[in-house]
Amino acid sequence: MDSNKTVLVAGATGRQGGGATRALLADGWNVRALVRDVDAAPARALAHAGATLVRGDLDDAKSLARAAAGAHGVFSVQPLAATEEELAIEVSRGIAMADAARAAGVAHLVFSSVEGAERATGIEHFESKARIEEHLAATFPMATILRPVFFMDNLLWYADAAGERVLELPVIPGRPMQMIAASDIGRIAAAVFAKPETYLGARLAIAGDAISFEQVAATYQQVTGVPTRLVAKPIQEPMYEWFAKDGYRADVPALRADFPWLQRFDAFLRDALAPAHART
Repeated sequence: MDSNKTVLVAGATGRQGGGATRALLADGWNVRALVRDVDAAPARALAHAGATLVRGDLDDAKSLARAAAGAHGVFSVQPLAATEEELAIEVSRGIAMADAARAAGVAHLVFSSVEGAERATGIEHFESKARIEEHLAATFPMATILRPVFFMDNLLWYADAAGERVLELPVIPGRPMQMIAASDIGRIAAAVFAKPETYLGARLAIAGDAISFEQVAATYQQVTGVPTRLVAKPIQEPMYEWFAKDGYRADVPALRADFPWLQRFDAFLRDALAPAHART
């Protein structure tokens, strides 16, 4: 294996990591997929696709050091965190992955953060990523930081409606929300590794579409044929208050020019629901 063409992918069995793994393999990279259980079905699927499975744990610094040794690049993404304990673990894991990459002499680290982390929003799961970004700025300044927006995947929660689909959300109905498919984050990461002259040290807000939740409801109805409506609930949570008053600032037209394959929500939804529709 040519170590100069090897990228270690953390979270390889997840949507972001899986997207990165598939795109990197398609581009000719050797991929080390960091997994806790090499015998699990999602891990075996990665191996079948051509990835090399590396047993490791984001809470085990020694396993991260072994996994990163000799790699050219690392794609770092941490699992979803919500509670105070989970957020502290997220920060610890993000720092540990960065430190392992630096100690191994990795040339290019790509970290998946969140758009808005740089703006002191006070939103807890934004601030945790901001702490990892701060560590990278101090210890690995040439890392590329991707800042994705709202995940289209979150809206699949409403996919299984039968008689009527009701989207109850604390949003302004007609206000556009920037969003991205999680797998496209991984595809952008692969594109970033391919152009270090452009992206080393870059901070890039990323999105694939910007539509209102009224449009989300209309798209769901069009794609599935199930009557769908939006019920706008009172805006009380800090994150949704931020969405209403400020929100994401990715340059969607420029991103679509650079990455023309970025999914819009309607295409994402059709693709995500296609297996279910095929069974009916």
